Amino acid sequence: MNPIDVLQRYWGYPAFRPLQEDIIQSVLDGRDTLALLPTGGGKSLCYQVPAMCLDGLCLVVSPLIALMKDQVANLQKRNVPAAAIYAGMNRREIDRIFENACNGGYKLLYLSPERLRTELAQARLQRMNINLLAIDEAHCVSQWGYDFRPPYLQIAEIRTLLPGTPVLALTATATTDVVDDIQDKLGFKTKNVVRQSFRRENLSYSVLYENKKRDKLVDVLQKVPGSALVYVRSRGETKDIAAYLVQKGIQASFYHAGLSFEDRNLRQDEWQSGRVRVMVCTNAFGMGIDKPDVRTVVHMALPESLEAYFQEAGRAGRDGKKAFAVMFHTPLDADNLRRQLEIAYPSVEKIRRVYQALGSFSQLAVGAGAGESFDFDLPLFCQTFKLEVPQTHAALRLLEQEGWVAVSESGQTMSKVWINVSREVLYDYQLRNAQADLVSKVLLRAYPGIQNNPIEISEAAVGRFCNTTPDVVQTVLENAARENVLEYYPRTSKAQLLFLRERVAADNLQLDNAALHFRQTRATNRVESAITYATNLRCRSRQLLAYFGETESSDCGICDVCTGRNKVDERTVVFENLEKKIKALLRKERLTIEEINEAFAPRHHETLTHVLAYMLDEGAITQEENGKIYLTE
Repeated sequence: MNPIDVLQRYWGYPAFRPLQEDIIQSVLDGRDTLALLPTGGGKSLCYQVPAMCLDGLCLVVSPLIALMKDQVANLQKRNVPAAAIYAGMNRREIDRIFENACNGGYKLLYLSPERLRTELAQARLQRMNINLLAIDEAHCVSQWGYDFRPPYLQIAEIRTLLPGTPVLALTATATTDVVDDIQDKLGFKTKNVVRQSFRRENLSYSVLYENKKRDKLVDVLQKVPGSALVYVRSRGETKDIAAYLVQKGIQASFYHAGLSFEDRNLRQDEWQSGRVRVMVCTNAFGMGIDKPDVRTVVHMALPESLEAYFQEAGRAGRDGKKAFAVMFHTPLDADNLRRQLEIAYPSVEKIRRVYQALGSFSQLAVGAGAGESFDFDLPLFCQTFKLEVPQTHAALRLLEQEGWVAVSESGQTMSKVWINVSREVLYDYQLRNAQADLVSKVLLRAYPGIQNNPIEISEAAVGRFCNTTPDVVQTVLENAARENVLEYYPRTSKAQLLFLRERVAADNLQLDNAALHFRQTRATNRVESAITYATNLRCRSRQLLAYFGETESSDCGICDVCTGRNKVDERTVVFENLEKKIKALLRKERLTIEEINEAFAPRHHETLTHVLAYMLDEGAITQEENGKIYLTE
């Protein structure tokens, strides 16, 4: 079939979105292609449709387990055979999926970049009829990018096993440097970029200088009806701000990576279906979620990069209707970002200490462990080895970037069951086990196809049908698996720690200091670019477009600067200068409010009152019972 026939038959869309058809045709012509489409531009169809047009299998490399699972589930609903292999899966199940792929059982197979490097994967790839290699989140290839992942660099090596197979690299955010680097690192024969302008005509960007952010958030949500996302920097804030919104009569829930698998699924479904209007979340929420009618995306503080901000803000207004991306900003936000940047790049000694602890935690001997994965609980790990969570998290990220370990998201795998015996064998087992009889009958009724392939199940749901507990269901399934009546893969609720290389003694841990310095410099530049975006009173859209290489754009006419809503340039400069001078005074000695006032001209006294109140609210200063004020930083 040709692309439009595939689109209409399997997806039911009458026509392609802008540029999708150009990208698909480039792939069908056998050309290496880099596709730049903004968030919501329909990137996945650009490889899914060619996969259906060509003989063989499309191999999709993606770093996000949740996204892989979601896409596979949606493809299967459309009768497109697809599968995914990710951390936490049983080796037997991995082997079965690979074998099915070799035998032509799928049109799309999703793998993480780490899995692509394993000997098992590389041996099977040569037996597969692969028609396309699709690289999702392709900015991860580039050290110039904001989310560099070393395993992506190995993808070009895989190409030697797939001679003649074209590559389609896709990303929503890439600067000019990253665009060039992606094509170089993936071994493009000739440069070939198909891009859509990042300009969003319907999306109004605003940066609001607000000391009382929560009150302003309520004001924004009351003025703009419809679905909304509120991004915050910490898990604790998600719960607190959601509770505050509910108290103010606004329907809200919260989401972060520390919630259980069931809770995350439930809250995501409630928000997508419209049962919950506002989701207060960390950046763990949103990847791959296709909700076109989001009217407002609010950032409660400066993001760490414009790439991340553009992706998150871009989740508003995918339906083409007027939408708003609002960022709240105070002078303290910039200080916090710079302080977090210092934490994000711990010393080499601290990185070695974390690596040493990982070996002890997993009880892995020096010289062993390449390709092995273990359950990983970060808070427990830090508590056991007396490590600080923020710096440990940063050290793990740097160890990932250096190619030593990989840590997957937590709670991403549901239990799976495959009843792989004949009806006669199953019937005999049911006669001998009353509990197993009831559980197996529920499984056969509730999960069609469970006798053909492993199917995701919920022990809690099965337990409700059987009028028993999830623990009892799990015990029944474990017993049946021991009797070889079925295959049972229990849910992995913890993060997975994967050793990409054999463990070495901490003193022998090789780190590329030049590369670490380069990434720290790049991260510093990204933070400063985000601060500049928030503080410069130029058209917001033009600033973002220029950052991504579109330097010839015109004013958008709808942002806070273009419409004149933001009139705080002079006030903000005065506010920031007063705050800096107060800090300088308090670094020398503790002072009362009266003593602070004496250090400034009378014309500033009224503003000083607001600045001091703001600093007290934000915890930057503390006032003692005797009235003296001191810096708490």
